[in-house]
Amino acid sequence: MVQRYGANLSGSYLPQAEPRPLPRKYEPPPVYTSRGTKAHGHPSAGHACGVETVHPDKGAEMFLYELGVAEPFRRRGIGRALVGRLDALGRELGCYGMWVLVDSDNDVALATYRSAGGKDDGSCSVVTWDFG
Repeated sequence: MVQRYGANLSGSYLPQAEPRPLPRKYEPPPVYTSRGTKAHGHPSAGHACGVETVHPDKGAEMFLYELGVAEPFRRRGIGRALVGRLDALGRELGCYGMWVLVDSDNDVALATYRSAGGKDDGSCSVVTWDFG
């Protein structure tokens, strides 16, 4: 259910504009995982995790939350294939795009994402809050 009010910093409630209809019924965002095949005693060679997020004013997009490939299986195209599976799933779900956060000095991850068709638009900064 979309609420029509929000809290301001003083705690009182302010009326909001009429919410736009969501592209489909809102439910908690589904999380998708994609696993590589079992090999050499490892549970899987790699995994990718994506979250479909829905924005009321833009539609749905796929957030690539995590990508991992076991050390002995790196540099074999497994990461690219896993990202490709999430890309295909996002397209199948009607997402308008996919994105991932990556440290600017993580050359291996950047190369993997670029080889899977991703482009660094150079427009993001990461802002964090530490609750610890």
